[in-house]
Amino acid sequence: MTNGLLPSDIEALARKVVEANAQAGRTVALAESCTGGLVAAALTEVPGSSAVFDRSYVTYSNAAKREMLGVSSEIIETFGAVSIACVWAMAKGALERSGADVAVAISGVAGPGGGTKLKPVGTVVFARVTRHSESEPEGELKLFDGPDRATIRREAALWALELLMPHGKEQAEQSEI
Repeated sequence: MTNGLLPSDIEALARKVVEANAQAGRTVALAESCTGGLVAAALTEVPGSSAVFDRSYVTYSNAAKREMLGVSSEIIETFGAVSIACVWAMAKGALERSGADVAVAISGVAGPGGGTKLKPVGTVVFARVTRHSESEPEGELKLFDGPDRATIRREAALWALELLMPHGKEQAEQSEI
C-alpha cells in the first residue's frame, strides 16, 4: 500500500529518478502515449520534482504525435505508432520543444484489444534522446506479459522511469565534474 496516488514501487523509483537527475544537474521531458501521463504523474508525486521535470507530452493519438512532437505522417504510415522509429521521433520532438537535457518516449499496445500478430498486446517501445550527445538515440522494444491493461501500463511506466536514470557514460561524465 502507498500513502500517495500511485503504487509504492512506482513512487520509490520516481523518487530515485528525481534525486539522481537533481544530483546530475539535468532535467527531463517525456512523450507518453500508452502510459497516458502515468510517468509524469509519478515524477510530480515527488517533492522537489520541479527542479528536474521540465514537461510531458501526452500524445495518445497519431494526430497529437504529429502536431505536438513533429512526428512525420510517413513514419506513422510506414512503421506505425508502436515502432522504434516513432518513439525516436517522439523523443526528439520532446527534446527539441523543451529545455530538458534528456527525453524519453513511450508508445505501445496496452490492450485488451488493438494487438496484432506482429505487435501483440503488451508490445511497448521506448526511446531516450540526450541533448548534446554524439550517440544515436536509444530505442528498445519490450513485450510485457501482463494479465491486464493496468499491469502493462504499470510495467511500461517503471521501464520508462529506469530510462530516465543517469546511466553509463553520462553518469561517469557527471562524476568527473
